[in-house]
Amino acid sequence: MTNKIGITPVARLVEVFSAIQGEGLNVGTRQIFIRFAFCDLRCHFCDSAHTWNAPATCRIERSPGRRDFEIHSNPVPLPILLEWIERQNIPSLHDSISLTGGEPLLHAAFLVEFLPQLRNVTALPIYLETGGHRPEQLAMILPYLDSVGMDLKLPSTSGENRWQEHAKFLQLCYESQVEVFVKIIISKQTDPGELERSASLVAQVSPSIPVFLQPVTPLPASEQLTENPVLAPSPEQVLMWQALMKRFVKQVRVIPQTHKMLNQL
Repeated sequence: MTNKIGITPVARLVEVFSAIQGEGLNVGTRQIFIRFAFCDLRCHFCDSAHTWNAPATCRIERSPGRRDFEIHSNPVPLPILLEWIERQNIPSLHDSISLTGGEPLLHAAFLVEFLPQLRNVTALPIYLETGGHRPEQLAMILPYLDSVGMDLKLPSTSGENRWQEHAKFLQLCYESQVEVFVKIIISKQTDPGELERSASLVAQVSPSIPVFLQPVTPLPASEQLTENPVLAPSPEQVLMWQALMKRFVKQVRVIPQTHKMLNQL
């Protein structure tokens, strides 16, 4: 998904902006988000379907958090992206940089060259948000990462089935000693047996890896990706499922999509 013009690496982006992280271990912290285009998954609950393919243009925030976006053409050369990040990187404002998407690992060849320069320019920790299903591409960039938020896709909720890839992916993260946590989207349709299998998968790598259960935020009818709407679980379901998973792993936290509550989209 990454090509080259001459010898300069390029990437296809959706947007670059500054906001508050709404999910997982870094919830509530301020991050520079680099949202990459393309995704090879088709999760039923996806609220970023516009990232599945590459747009002709991308949005770049001029001032951190101001939503004063400029429009630029895709693909974006590496030096230009670095300039945009430097402009965002006001001293002491950001806690880290989030690589998100889409699926950032589809740009692994670009990231191998980009991330060392990004670290030199910003001195900020680098955090990868990923579907957790591309271990080979993860291995290429693990040395340049500080933390990984790995989605674990439940077939009953997402429509995806990636158990083997998830197990290998999580093992790679753990062995590399990068900070890692697992995020699981849950809905009214979630199969508790899949949650038990997920907890067992995590525990086999390490029971100390934190797991975040994230009740789905229902999409408007116009954005639903399946005929059957994806509905939020009941409080009783969430409490029962948390207790089930805590039989296997030490930390199971329930956190909704707080960025949506804060309108930090």
